[in-house]
Amino acid sequence: MRKFLVVVLFLLPVFVFSQIKKAPEQNDGEGPWPQLIIRGVTLINGTGAPPVGPVDIVVEKNRIKQVRIVGSPGMAIGSSLRPKLAEGGKELNCEGMYLLPGFIDSHGHIGGAEQGTPAEYVFKLWMAHGITTIRDPSAGNGLEWVLEEKRLSNTNKITAPRIFAYTAFGQGSKDPIVTPEQAIAWVRENAKKGADGIKFFGASPAIMQAALEENKKLGLRSACHHAQMDVARWNVLNSARAGLTSMEHWYGLPEALFTDKTIQNYPLNYNYANEQNRFEEAGKLWKQAAPPYSEHWNKVMNELISLDFTIDPTFNIYEANRDLMRARRAEWHEDYTLPSLWKFYEPSRVSHGSYWHSWGTEQEIQWKENYRLWMMFVNEYKNRGGRVTVGTDAGFIYELYGFSYVRELELLREAGFHPLEVIRSATLYGAQALGMEKEIGSVEAGKLADFVIVDANPLENLQLLYGMGAIMLNEKNETIRKGGVKYTVKDGIVYDAKKLLADVKRIVDEEKAKTGWKLTQPGMK
Repeated sequence: MRKFLVVVLFLLPVFVFSQIKKAPEQNDGEGPWPQLIIRGVTLINGTGAPPVGPVDIVVEKNRIKQVRIVGSPGMAIGSSLRPKLAEGGKELNCEGMYLLPGFIDSHGHIGGAEQGTPAEYVFKLWMAHGITTIRDPSAGNGLEWVLEEKRLSNTNKITAPRIFAYTAFGQGSKDPIVTPEQAIAWVRENAKKGADGIKFFGASPAIMQAALEENKKLGLRSACHHAQMDVARWNVLNSARAGLTSMEHWYGLPEALFTDKTIQNYPLNYNYANEQNRFEEAGKLWKQAAPPYSEHWNKVMNELISLDFTIDPTFNIYEANRDLMRARRAEWHEDYTLPSLWKFYEPSRVSHGSYWHSWGTEQEIQWKENYRLWMMFVNEYKNRGGRVTVGTDAGFIYELYGFSYVRELELLREAGFHPLEVIRSATLYGAQALGMEKEIGSVEAGKLADFVIVDANPLENLQLLYGMGAIMLNEKNETIRKGGVKYTVKDGIVYDAKKLLADVKRIVDEEKAKTGWKLTQPGMK
């Protein structure tokens, strides 16, 4: 369920859905073909292997048939020795371009009625940035709604990524879940309905234990935002031991790292429902945890890794906390942020994630230190063999679908990841967390044909993956844009990524024309 209702989760058993407009039943791509050959590309295969090329990739319908090195840089072998194009097939000349596995957004809410974001807008922003798979944590438009969009995406009747639906725990229950028996019954019913997993926010230890164990027995995956209302009695270690697949954000991890306290140092006038309180104090939390590389810090990390636990940090969604002006003035807002979404972002006492009641230098300094310590843990977790994925939680706190994904890649790089490690987290590790590594996540024969193709080397500059590309200076001393995803391939269907982004701009322009809206800053006319 959408995060706007998170506080309500702890108070009421009722889930109220305000659904967004579904995506139109049309596919904007070309294909699939009996055979598709992508010629001469440089491959970054998602496993951590270095780039190699030129490579010809042969796809039959929606499966990778062959990945073949066809020469050395600047010198391809003769055409007679390369894979032959079959009758009815399609060739895509990608010489000089780079190909990666389709990206996986491990924390992708499909819009929200409060934000006024129709599914087409969200899906095309994702697809324009090479995101071919998303995990919807909470199924905020209702499980039936999400499963229908999932079905249409799986059959490629809509332009959308693959969808994995994780229902918010308790969603659809007529009464509060107050016993382990009720929790087990709900988990079983959720599985029968076709959900791929569960998103938890916290509950009593007995209920969390029962629900997580039953969910794992049924072979489903799980995620948890360890919200402050329950984290003092159930933190990340408790969840991991009970079988949780992944933690979202970072809540619950510092609490597991406490050595001189059991509860965060809340001011005595703190109120969780006051988001200025909530996020300001959250920015002081990592300093309360055990110091990096200390005995307890190492102990917690090593136990989580031994449990094959996944961290989905979503660094980007909190970045406004350490630099509000940067997030608010991101260059894509002008052309690609819907007026209704911009309104939702602005300071408000009722919209979740719009808590800029009084935010300034002191809060940002606290959050900069929070990031330093948080990133240190995540980077070392990766270094010791732990799985870190790429998720965004976009649609809140000035973070826009698609664009926020690339920013998350940059923030993993800032944390200390090599660019190849960043790409692996965005692809193979995301697939592993979903239990889908045999189908997606790397470019290997037998897997589904999901690719990102860009006309420049993203390892040299991850900003080349932003929809509008990166700013460069050419030989004529002219400022140009280079990069931006050129093609997104999903299920062997080739999408013009720049056309998808143009479609998004059209949606935004039409809404602006209706409302007469212009982007303004809070308190300024």
